[in-house]
Amino acid sequence: MQYKSQSVSKLYFIAAIGLFVGQILFGLILGLQYVWGDFLFPEIPFNVARMVHTNLLIVWLLFGFMGSAYYIIPEESETELFSPLLAHLMFWIFLVAGAATVAAYLLVPYATLADITMNDLLPTMGREFLEQPTITKIGIVIVVLTFLFNIGMTVLKGKKTVVNLVLIMGLLGLAVFFLFSFYNPANLVMDKFWWWWVVHLWVEGVWELILGAILAFILIKITGVDREVIEKWLYIIIAMTLITGIIGTGHHYYWIGTPEYWQWWGSIFSAMEPIPFFLMVVYAFNMVNNRRKDHPNKAATLWALGTPVMAFLGAGVWGFMHTLAPVNFYTHGNQITAAHGHMAFYGAYVMIVLAMISYAMPILRGRVAANSKKSQNLEMWSFWLMTVSMVFITLFLTGAGILQTWLQRMPEAAQALDFMTTQDQIAIFFWMREVAGTTFFIGLIVYLISFFVGSSDEEATVK
Repeated sequence: MQYKSQSVSKLYFIAAIGLFVGQILFGLILGLQYVWGDFLFPEIPFNVARMVHTNLLIVWLLFGFMGSAYYIIPEESETELFSPLLAHLMFWIFLVAGAATVAAYLLVPYATLADITMNDLLPTMGREFLEQPTITKIGIVIVVLTFLFNIGMTVLKGKKTVVNLVLIMGLLGLAVFFLFSFYNPANLVMDKFWWWWVVHLWVEGVWELILGAILAFILIKITGVDREVIEKWLYIIIAMTLITGIIGTGHHYYWIGTPEYWQWWGSIFSAMEPIPFFLMVVYAFNMVNNRRKDHPNKAATLWALGTPVMAFLGAGVWGFMHTLAPVNFYTHGNQITAAHGHMAFYGAYVMIVLAMISYAMPILRGRVAANSKKSQNLEMWSFWLMTVSMVFITLFLTGAGILQTWLQRMPEAAQALDFMTTQDQIAIFFWMREVAGTTFFIGLIVYLISFFVGSSDEEATVK
């Protein structure tokens, strides 16, 4: 059953995709600046392009998560959203604040931005991923708390399900851990210690609960498998996620001045972090193989199956490759880290948001269950273009990281080179990464086009 207030999510999905396009454009600019240092300089310096690229990633995923929640919560609760008006209001506040912040990055020197936003009153700026002015951070807190109030009240007045509760738990954790972005101690060790409470405990903790809940909802809808079966799998996955992810934060503490025991705790529990992702792969394929109905939205099914596979490879396998302390000693912060980050974010979070949009948008646009076959074929082409491109981006960055480690960080194996000389030696990998990134962008454009191809009278119904 569809609820009228679910239409709120359409705005969030459209904004998410628009910001996603912007993120990839700045990623291409950033990639070129690795090998063509003067590209768009001084208009868009490297540090500004990097800020915009990473900040747009976070913001568009938040839009995607919020849109997903506004679609899932009413349907799971079997009641209308508590306040669609509040959801619309927060959407425009968040969008305008986000756009203004990105424009400020591009138009105002960062130090000047800190001055005009009175960062000296509550200093929070200047840290990777958390570059937002303090006033923007306060706005994010207000938007997210209002959003949580809205969906929380909806659940309270309606039916309680495991999917709803896990989703709200993840979103609540997202809000709580973001509060650590306001703590900016002068001591660098303390700063990095608590900085990871935002970054790691988001992407390797509470965001994974959001991922699990959204994936469970989609699988329930497209497979018809008993809810109880899916919920049991979800319990196991989130338990393993929290057990490994929380203590696994220690793999970021190896070399920042924290006690030596973190090398053991970080290595042991980080080595276990691929387990929940592997369970997710087994779970998704098992549900689809045992489906009780043949859902016509084949594109959404493909995204739902691709998500755990790519998440397992990016977050699990590539994470494990350099998470043990003796290995991380040589690889910390080099291009292997970048390879892991790209595939992990794409597999775990980008793909689940695209899966949700693929499932929900046809229904929100008045279709019975899916877009036309022609539209879905195009969307599945976009899936393969983006996914294969991301595999190659990851492989090229991995190659760059291995060579970087050999040339720059292992003087016993060869004469260690300085940083810039090493960058020249691995430039070929950056050129190949740029080609793969361009192909990824083409796949994203194809994804957009797929929603405007084919007529509604071609659609099928659920069998």
